[in-house]
Amino acid sequence: MRLADLRPDDAEPVRLILNDAIENTTAIYDDQPRSLDTVRDWIGIQLQNGRPLVGLLDEREKLCGYGTYGTFRTLSGYRLTVEHSIYVLPSHHRRGGGRLLLDELTRRATAAGLHGMVGVIDSENAASRRLHEKAGFALVGTMPEAAIKFGRWLDVCFYHRLLK
Repeated sequence: MRLADLRPDDAEPVRLILNDAIENTTAIYDDQPRSLDTVRDWIGIQLQNGRPLVGLLDEREKLCGYGTYGTFRTLSGYRLTVEHSIYVLPSHHRRGGGRLLLDELTRRATAAGLHGMVGVIDSENAASRRLHEKAGFALVGTMPEAAIKFGRWLDVCFYHRLLK
């Protein structure tokens, strides 16, 4: 697997990956699939704002995951802390792609002069929690029943890493 910067014309495979997470997992606390136009516009905004949008390509050069980061909170005091997101298709889980994406996002955030990164993870997502812990993120808090999806309440864990 290898990493590549994504562009607006990558919107369809990004949409498929994101909608799989929306429809089948608690990796994102949303239940509304995204349209192609919405994803294309979002990619443009991310790139226009200088936010990385990193794709994970498999051996056949097919997009099988992506990662990005963006605003953690909108108040100015939070401007040097970002929240990241990583999504990998289930068919490509446990192959090291999530770690490649997380390491690259951490590298880019550090190079951009950012101070900290936050990962917001469903408490039952043991694989993502382990990934973050191995990458130097620490669990800094859990909010019980912070969201609802698939008809049940979900606890959310906040992982944080200071960048050097």
